[in-house]
Amino acid sequence: MIDVSKMNGVSVITANSYTLGEVEGANVDTSSWKMTHVKVGLSDEATRELGYSKPFLGSLKICLPVESIAGYGDVITLKKTLMDLKGSAECKTKR
Repeated sequence: MIDVSKMNGVSVITANSYTLGEVEGANVDTSSWKMTHVKVGLSDEATRELGYSKPFLGSLKICLPVESIAGYGDVITLKKTLMDLKGSAECKTKR
Protein backbone atom coordinates (compact mmCIF):
# COMPACT_ATOMS: atom_id res chain seq x y z
CA MET A 1 0.00 0.00 0.00
CA ILE A 2 1.33 3.44 -0.96
CA ASP A 3 0.43 6.70 0.77
CA VAL A 4 -0.29 8.92 -2.25
CA SER A 5 0.64 12.08 -0.34
CA LYS A 6 4.18 10.69 0.09
CA MET A 7 4.52 10.47 -3.73
CA ASN A 8 4.41 14.26 -4.16
CA GLY A 9 7.86 15.59 -4.98
CA VAL A 10 9.26 12.19 -5.99
CA SER A 11 11.36 12.29 -9.18
CA VAL A 12 10.03 10.49 -12.25
CA ILE A 13 12.61 8.76 -14.48
CA THR A 14 11.93 7.33 -17.94
CA ALA A 15 12.99 3.86 -19.08
CA ASN A 16 16.03 5.44 -20.78
CA SER A 17 17.09 7.17 -17.52
CA TYR A 18 15.84 10.67 -18.39
CA THR A 19 14.59 12.77 -15.46
CA LEU A 20 11.10 13.78 -16.55
CA GLY A 21 10.07 15.83 -13.52
CA GLU A 22 8.35 15.36 -10.16
CA VAL A 23 5.01 14.00 -9.01
CA GLU A 24 2.51 16.77 -8.30
CA GLY A 25 -0.60 14.77 -7.52
CA ALA A 26 -2.76 11.95 -8.80
CA ASN A 27 -6.16 11.30 -10.35
CA VAL A 28 -8.55 8.89 -8.66
CA ASP A 29 -11.59 7.18 -10.18
CA THR A 30 -14.21 7.78 -7.48
CA SER A 31 -16.43 4.94 -8.68
CA SER A 32 -13.73 2.36 -7.88
CA TRP A 33 -11.51 4.49 -5.59
CA LYS A 34 -8.45 3.50 -7.59
CA MET A 35 -5.65 5.80 -8.69
CA THR A 36 -5.71 6.05 -12.49
CA HIS A 37 -3.05 8.64 -13.33
CA VAL A 38 -0.04 10.30 -11.77
CA LYS A 39 0.39 14.03 -12.43
CA VAL A 40 3.99 14.86 -13.31
CA GLY A 41 5.28 18.42 -13.33
CA LEU A 42 7.75 18.42 -16.19
CA SER A 43 11.23 19.86 -15.85
CA ASP A 44 12.00 22.78 -18.19
CA GLU A 45 14.22 20.52 -20.29
CA ALA A 46 11.57 17.77 -20.56
CA THR A 47 8.97 20.40 -21.52
CA ARG A 48 11.19 21.49 -24.44
CA GLU A 49 12.15 17.92 -25.45
CA LEU A 50 8.49 16.88 -25.61
CA GLY A 51 7.58 19.91 -27.71
CA TYR A 52 5.40 21.76 -25.21
CA SER A 53 5.47 25.50 -24.52
CA LYS A 54 6.57 26.34 -20.99
CA PRO A 55 3.91 28.22 -19.04
CA PHE A 56 4.85 31.67 -17.73
CA LEU A 57 4.44 30.53 -14.11
CA GLY A 58 4.87 27.04 -12.71
CA SER A 59 5.37 23.89 -14.71
CA LEU A 60 3.38 22.00 -17.28
CA LYS A 61 1.83 18.81 -15.88
CA ILE A 62 1.14 15.64 -17.83
CA CYS A 63 -1.06 12.77 -16.65
CA LEU A 64 0.62 9.39 -16.88
CA PRO A 65 -1.50 6.23 -16.54
CA VAL A 66 -0.43 4.14 -13.54
CA GLU A 67 0.10 1.25 -15.98
CA SER A 68 3.14 3.13 -17.34
CA ILE A 69 4.93 2.87 -13.97
CA ALA A 70 7.58 0.14 -13.77
CA GLY A 71 8.65 0.72 -10.18
CA TYR A 72 8.35 2.95 -7.13
CA GLY A 73 11.00 3.59 -4.49
CA ASP A 74 13.25 6.60 -4.03
CA VAL A 75 12.15 7.51 -7.57
CA ILE A 76 9.34 6.44 -9.88
CA THR A 77 10.65 4.55 -12.89
CA LEU A 78 8.55 4.39 -16.04
CA LYS A 79 8.19 1.62 -18.61
CA LYS A 80 8.34 4.24 -21.38
CA THR A 81 11.17 6.30 -22.86
CA LEU A 82 11.02 10.08 -23.25
CA MET A 83 10.07 9.78 -26.94
CA ASP A 84 7.27 7.32 -26.05
CA LEU A 85 5.74 10.13 -23.98
CA LYS A 86 5.44 12.62 -26.86
CA GLY A 87 1.80 13.63 -27.14
CA SER A 88 0.94 12.74 -23.53
CA ALA A 89 -2.15 14.55 -22.31
CA GLU A 90 -1.65 17.72 -20.31
CA CYS A 91 -3.44 17.53 -16.95
CA LYS A 92 -6.41 19.85 -16.75
CA THR A 93 -7.97 20.66 -13.39
CA LYS A 94 -11.65 19.76 -13.14
CA ARG A 95 -13.90 21.73 -10.88
